[in-house]
Amino acid sequence: MTWWDRDTHADRRPVLMARNRIQAALRAWFADQGFVEVDPAYVVASPGNETHLHALETEVTDDALRTRRRYLHTSPEFAMKKLLAAGEERIFTFARVWRNREGGPRHTPEFTMLEWYRAGEGYETLMEDCAAILAIAAEAAGTTAFRHRDAACNALKPPVRTTVAAEFARHGMDLLSTLGDGRADAGALAAQLSAAGIAHGPGDSWSDLFSRALNARVEPGLGPGPVILDAYPSPEAALARRKPDDPRLAERFELFACGVELANAFGELTDPDEQRARFEADMDLRERLYGTRYPLDEDLLAALAHMPPASGCALGFDRLVMLATHAPRLTDVMWTPPA
Repeated sequence: MTWWDRDTHADRRPVLMARNRIQAALRAWFADQGFVEVDPAYVVASPGNETHLHALETEVTDDALRTRRRYLHTSPEFAMKKLLAAGEERIFTFARVWRNREGGPRHTPEFTMLEWYRAGEGYETLMEDCAAILAIAAEAAGTTAFRHRDAACNALKPPVRTTVAAEFARHGMDLLSTLGDGRADAGALAAQLSAAGIAHGPGDSWSDLFSRALNARVEPGLGPGPVILDAYPSPEAALARRKPDDPRLAERFELFACGVELANAFGELTDPDEQRARFEADMDLRERLYGTRYPLDEDLLAALAHMPPASGCALGFDRLVMLATHAPRLTDVMWTPPA
C-alpha cells in the first residue's frame, strides 16, 4: 500500500498529529524563551563543507539565461550564523534539509532539522535546552518513555553527561594520549584499537580510527540514555571552538536516546582564518575520497568576523518524533515520505 491510501493514512494519522503537537509545543517553548523563528533559504551557493556529507545539486538560471550551480543545503547553520552577525541573539528554525547517499530506518535524503542559536551564552546552556525539549516532546506525545527497537528510556529524566575520553577509557583506550602538540597520532590510536579488538585498516587516518571505535564500542555502550556525550577531540571539532583550558578538546557534544543520535551542539567557532583552514582541509580530503569538492561560503567566512560568541544546536526533529511516538522508521512520522 502507498502512504496516500486512505486506510494506510488513517492508520498513520495519529502519529502525524502527535508530530504536529510536538512541533507546536516546541514553538511555544522557544517563543517563551525569547527566541525568534527564522526561515533560511534552502538553495545555497555552498551546501556545507563536511567531508562525508553529500549534497543534492541543482542549477539556477537567471533572466539573462546565465546558469549557476547551486545546492540544497545540508543544514541551515551557515545562514543562521549570518543572522547572528546581523544582530539576532536567539533564533530557531524547523528547516527542511537534504543529504544524499542516506537511507535506512533512521535516515532519509530529506528531513527536518530543528536548529537553534544563543548569542552570548555558553554551550552548556544547550544541554539544558535538550533536556527540556525531550520532556516537551514526550508530554506532547502523551508518554513518558522514548522507544526504538528494543531500547527504551525515561524522556523526563535529565540526560546523563559524560565525555568522549571517559567513554573511550571504559573500553580500555586512552584517547587523549594520542593527541598533543597540535598533532593526532594515528599510529598510537591504531595500537589501542588493536588491543581493544576493534578492526581497522592499514591506511586509516586518526579520524577514521576514531570513528571506528566510536561506532563499534562507544556509542553502543552508552545505553538507552538519554546521554550527552561531551568534549569531542579537536580533530572532530567541525565548526566548534576549542576548549580554552584544553585545546585537545572542542566545545562539542552530541545527544543520544535509545541508541539514536538526536542532536549535535557546538560552542561556535568565530575565527574566520581557522574556519577557512578547517574547511579547506575537509574539502581536500573530500576530493581525495570522492573526487569532488564543494565551494566555500565566502559570505559566511566574512560574517564570522562580526559574529558574537554563541552556541548552537542541530536536532533531528523527525528522529525526536520517531522516539516519542515509538514509530519504527523515520518515514512513519513524515506527512509525505520522500520518494
